[in-house]
Amino acid sequence: VMLRSSFCRFPLLFSARRYVATTTTEEISNTTPKLLPKQIVKELDRFVVGQHEAKKAVALALHNRWRRESLSEELRKEIHPKNILMIGPTGVGKTEIARRLAKICNAPFIKVEATKYTETGYHGSDVDTIIKDLVNVGIAQRKKILREQSLEQVNKAVEDKLLALLLGEYPPRWEDRLRSMLRDGTLDDIEVKVPFIEPVGGDDEAVNTFRLVVSADQGSSFQSLHKDNVKWEMRCIDEARDWFERQEIEQLSEQKDEELIKEAIKDVQERGIVFLDEIDKICCPKGAVRTRGDASDEGVQRDLLPLIEGTMIETKYGEVDTSKILFITSGAFYSAKPKDILPELQGRLPIRVSLNPLTEEDMFRILTEPEYNLVKQQVELMKTEKMEITFPEQSIREIARLATEINRSVENIGARRLHTILEKIMEDISFHCEEGKNVEIAIPHIQECVKPMLEKADTAKYII
Repeated sequence: VMLRSSFCRFPLLFSARRYVATTTTEEISNTTPKLLPKQIVKELDRFVVGQHEAKKAVALALHNRWRRESLSEELRKEIHPKNILMIGPTGVGKTEIARRLAKICNAPFIKVEATKYTETGYHGSDVDTIIKDLVNVGIAQRKKILREQSLEQVNKAVEDKLLALLLGEYPPRWEDRLRSMLRDGTLDDIEVKVPFIEPVGGDDEAVNTFRLVVSADQGSSFQSLHKDNVKWEMRCIDEARDWFERQEIEQLSEQKDEELIKEAIKDVQERGIVFLDEIDKICCPKGAVRTRGDASDEGVQRDLLPLIEGTMIETKYGEVDTSKILFITSGAFYSAKPKDILPELQGRLPIRVSLNPLTEEDMFRILTEPEYNLVKQQVELMKTEKMEITFPEQSIREIARLATEINRSVENIGARRLHTILEKIMEDISFHCEEGKNVEIAIPHIQECVKPMLEKADTAKYII
């Protein structure tokens, strides 16, 4: 309490050293090791069960990118990525393989559904927005890397600003003591006056319009700011720290804005990955009647042609060349068939892989083999309540059997069925959690929880 009253008694002189970023955009490079195809497959095996052919295809596509980087510039321009068509029912790992692949190479990645786009000229989003969204992902990724590499410098600048607010008219000999207290969190609840410049023109976030640039070495104070705009508010140190951090990162991004955007666009062009799901939903089976003016199938496919083949897309950050972006398309192809895709589009998806439906054994492996499997997730969640949950092997096999049976009887949603069953099994246990309690998930409990789902399965087969 004494500290708080002392700090607020004196007029506050703002002192903060001007922070100038020393991290250049060129220093932010992709440090991901260039893995061999079999090493990429091994990495994917940590998270996705089975589907070796699909993993092999994406591993080769990724490694060929790294091979391309080693070629001369002239030859590199002539080599385009081999885009992929994945064919398989829902819930077998198509999306997860693509997502994990993007994480392995730290590439800009976006997953979109083909059904959300309309033919150019119709109401709705056209396919060009795919690339615009991918550029936004690339910029966010670059900002994150810049933030991580500059964290130490940002923390130092924020610390100096907080010290300035705390010191006021206190002598400099207090600085070391206060700095130590700041670092160990002792002062987090202390309140200080923080100046905000009220935004002009209705901007809701003052953090985007206010920059603290006066220098501690000059002993400048807030009196130099226009009093009409300045709004003083009491904030605890913890809140002020968060605000200053956002401000420093935003300022750093603005200083490097042009370079950062340029590098982000380069990332998108050279390493970007687009996962286009449900492409079968925009295919019209041969012989089907097409409605005049329908903008949901062939028109969208034709709009995708130049995007996948390679064209220049205009974004607010500049033009983006799509010729080196890897497109991974996928679909279940229940009603339509891969041959129903426009021939021109089929030619731009040269690699075609089929993913197998999941068997009961696959379900068991999904529950036990991945590094962060579903059973482990439930066990670790309950450990936060100091509860020990045990899943015997026979119980896990029963979950796999029931998931397979329900998928076969009702609707096949693949591995997603395991999420539904596990949540139902854990529902009451999680609700009535008691510290120090040990619970073994037995087969009768599993069958009791899943019984309503099986009853629905029995009646579903009679519904026309």
